[in-house]
Amino acid sequence: MAAELDGPGLAPRSGSARQLVVFLHGYGADGNDLIELGRVWQQMLPQAAFVSPHAPEPCSQAPVGRQWFALTFRDPNERWVGVNKAAPVLERFIDAELARHNLPATALALVGFSQGTMMALHVGLRRSAPPAGIVGYSGLLVLPPDGNIEKVAAAIKSRPPVLLVHGDQDELIPPQALFQSAQGLAALGVSAEWHLSAGIGHGIDPEGLRHGGEFLARCFMTKR
Repeated sequence: MAAELDGPGLAPRSGSARQLVVFLHGYGADGNDLIELGRVWQQMLPQAAFVSPHAPEPCSQAPVGRQWFALTFRDPNERWVGVNKAAPVLERFIDAELARHNLPATALALVGFSQGTMMALHVGLRRSAPPAGIVGYSGLLVLPPDGNIEKVAAAIKSRPPVLLVHGDQDELIPPQALFQSAQGLAALGVSAEWHLSAGIGHGIDPEGLRHGGEFLARCFMTKR
């Protein structure tokens, strides 16, 4: 069994937690990379607890970084194999955090960056109770190597609202991935909004950050 996850967290700004936001970092980073987004969002989401687990594996390309799964960019199967392999340990972590805060499964939001977005979409669409929302920065929806969307449709259990945000100058995951992912989600019956950040590479700008926080605030509002 894979090692259990841990990582930095932030308590709600106001009272006990009514929502849980789980950040999923990118390849070669760790949980500390995204937890500061929670500080920015606390004003918009005062009743949310935030947690940012370190991915389960040491990163082969970054001495102190972590990875959800290995990336060589030589194997067309590696993303699909990787998200499926990493999903169970992430599921256990999410369920444990919800239980720790005594929250229902619908009080969850997932926020990913790059490889973390791949995990957020893969796991979020397969949870038996739909998350309140998913925000994916600079990432993509992972499909099987043959691109068979029907295989994904047969596996998903939830259709939460999704926001995709991407820099139009992204050199690592091209911005076309945003539109391909939005089309894939639409084919699955998943409602997806998107925002393209002008002049931004593989990162998150203040405008994209604002869109993400406002989106989650709306998603949690509808769950009340």
